[in-house]
Amino acid sequence: MITGGTGAAGATGAVSIKEVAARAGVSPGTVSNVLNRPHKVAEGTRARVEQVIRELGFVRHGSASTLRAGHSRTVGLSVIDIGNPFFTDVAAGVEDYASEVGYAVILGNSAGDRVKEERNLRVFAEQRVRGLLITPFDDDPRRLAVLRDRGIGVVLVDHPALRPDQCAVAVNDITGGRLAVSHLLEGGATGVAYVTGPLSIRQCLERRIGAEQALAEAGLDPETRLRVMEMPAMHARAGQWAAELLLPDGLPDAIFCANDLLALGVLRGLLHAGVRVPGDVALIGYDDIDFAAASTVSLSSIRQPTYKLGRIATELLLDECDNPESHAHQQIMFQPELVVRESTRR
Repeated sequence: MITGGTGAAGATGAVSIKEVAARAGVSPGTVSNVLNRPHKVAEGTRARVEQVIRELGFVRHGSASTLRAGHSRTVGLSVIDIGNPFFTDVAAGVEDYASEVGYAVILGNSAGDRVKEERNLRVFAEQRVRGLLITPFDDDPRRLAVLRDRGIGVVLVDHPALRPDQCAVAVNDITGGRLAVSHLLEGGATGVAYVTGPLSIRQCLERRIGAEQALAEAGLDPETRLRVMEMPAMHARAGQWAAELLLPDGLPDAIFCANDLLALGVLRGLLHAGVRVPGDVALIGYDDIDFAAASTVSLSSIRQPTYKLGRIATELLLDECDNPESHAHQQIMFQPELVVRESTRR
């Protein structure tokens, strides 16, 4: 029996699921569905049961249900930089869908550290999460295979699948890099600096590949027309540092940054040095976070459907967990979108 804390009907003991069912005029199985599979219950019935749950103060015994099922009603979310608003928006999509179907989300931030990511994965397994959503630190599939062997579903977020029998939701970063640099070239640039985080990060590398493709398509040699500045991190401080490094050697016509945080840091460094954006140099970022439109000079960027990434990835994960026999693995690749603002309008 699932039991919970005391309430209006349980002043002398825990409220039972049968008491909730009797008060709501439904079966215990319907109450269980409201708690565990709310999307399977008619809206009116679900609202009535939820009202009774509130009135009686019913709280299910999570540890007991976890022991019976072998897993909890939680999903793990592992990201590489929770300080980046991109991942905040992804997490919002994950949490919204998970909440709608009766799940909670446990967040793990690897901070771009493989050891920390592995430690977080162990914690997820110990907590018996139903499944895992992860933007992995690298392309090594072995860590995730261990979780799958334990019956924990895994879906990759913002990363292509590592194997055919795996779901993944990603954005085409090569296309995104090509869009960004093609836009800069159309604005008259003949040389571009690419300010990026570590190229060991797949997204950074693929955005560079796209930039090189755009230059080649325009008849320009990527070897001489693309200056790559690989920074140790992808935050605004690193972007400002990159601007300071660029200034002594002479600025290129345009700068493409691998994310908006870097671009905002570059923008700050350039403006502080008296460089006009876009008058002296055009600047474009990537991700189209909220701060991009609100910066001193509004920032052109490559938009990704961040919220949708998180929501759809969670739908795929829970379908795989709840319907293993009928589930069809999907590898969904979204296309990015160019957003033009003041920083590239000459």
